[in-house]
Amino acid sequence: MNNESSKRVPADNPAREILWSIERNFEGWTCSRCEWNEPVPTLLNDPDAKTAFDRIAIGKFRKHNCAEYPIRLPSSGGESFTARIRKLVSKGFKPKDAVELVLQEASIEYPRQPKMLAQAQQEGEDFLRRLRAGLI
Repeated sequence: MNNESSKRVPADNPAREILWSIERNFEGWTCSRCEWNEPVPTLLNDPDAKTAFDRIAIGKFRKHNCAEYPIRLPSSGGESFTARIRKLVSKGFKPKDAVELVLQEASIEYPRQPKMLAQAQQEGEDFLRRLRAGLI
């Protein structure tokens, strides 16, 4: 799993965090310490349903026991669009501007790859939705 995330929610145990991860074959919530995860259901598109999913996943995260899962190994995967957005926001960019910059970068990096551009757009919209919902 990729530990790059757009979201970090403090847990009851301060030594672990819930992370939003996006990889080639996975999108959903993961634990920073163990391999616990909660993938997004395949056809979940409605923003209200996504927000409800986020709340349920956070509840499940708080209840899980890291000792029951393998320890998380460091990731060697590439950086997700969400991670790029988070880096820009952490450097002082407004979230909407950070999303726009990452979308512009994606259009330069992947000029003839509509799937990658659509993924960047989706990750940007999800980042802003989670921000508005107070999850970030």
